[in-house]
Amino acid sequence: MITDDMLTVPDVMTKLRVSRWTVYKLIRSGELESVLVSERCRRIPQSALHDYMTRLCEEAA
Repeated sequence: MITDDMLTVPDVMTKLRVSRWTVYKLIRSGELESVLVSERCRRIPQSALHDYMTRLCEEAA
């Protein structure tokens, strides 16, 4: 379900301070969950971004 907790690729780019290419690489690799809303419209649940960032912090510890 699409709700307010869905982020666009540019939103994620800003939050992670990375390029569009990097966000799509994370999505393709399965490291960052996303949903395809239409043929050219992808959204990332905030929970998926949170999970990804949690994994990064755990790996760094």
